[in-house]
Amino acid sequence: MPLFSKTITDFWQALMLGEDILYKDDVFTIITNTRLEQNDRVMVLEISDGRVMAVLTPEMAEKAGLYHQEKISESIFRQKLNQANITLHGADYIFYFPETEKRQLLQENSDKQRQLMEEQDGEIFSAFQALASEQDLDNAYVELDHWSVFGAFDEKNHLVSAASMYPWNGSQLADMGVLTLESFRSQGYARKVVRAISQHACAQGYEPQFRCQLDNLASAALAKAAGLTLFGKWEIISPDSVN
Repeated sequence: MPLFSKTITDFWQALMLGEDILYKDDVFTIITNTRLEQNDRVMVLEISDGRVMAVLTPEMAEKAGLYHQEKISESIFRQKLNQANITLHGADYIFYFPETEKRQLLQENSDKQRQLMEEQDGEIFSAFQALASEQDLDNAYVELDHWSVFGAFDEKNHLVSAASMYPWNGSQLADMGVLTLESFRSQGYARKVVRAISQHACAQGYEPQFRCQLDNLASAALAKAAGLTLFGKWEIISPDSVN
């Protein structure tokens, strides 16, 4: 049985494909795609098995001098991007639930986690946000008006951790953010709320997706603790890069 669902693998295959293969070996592939949007005109995906795929517009490939290369490695590719002043945004880890873990997830019963609704839980959520720092709010991007929102509560029935999801890039992948109040971290609340919202997403036909930057060790540890498995590392062109 494949580790991840066909929904996941099909999405990434479609995202990283194009019209022309500029270079390909057992580890590294470069492809051009004329249909890439401005914000996605250079993308690099390193799958957890070590294979690396780069897709970019023909214009970006020409600017970086990638045509007519007999042999090119990932490191040389990145050097050529740098020489052309093409910079990439900091990479994200991307995690998903393996198929075996999803089956177990769907059989679980939530304890002190439940779905939050805008009308009924507006005051509770506002009070929760008021206890978090601006930096944590920005990093987590957990909003009550997202497609799905779940909360975890302490013994006094106070909201102490919340996760929200929204469909990502028009796909069946549901990208999530998680926010736990500082004094309640490392107590299992975030793990429980991630599994609760992920169970809901799976039941609705979506694949939960957990992203975090490579230096966010706490988020990466949370993903693994919640039962998610690393799919790969993904980078896109920086908004500040050359036009």
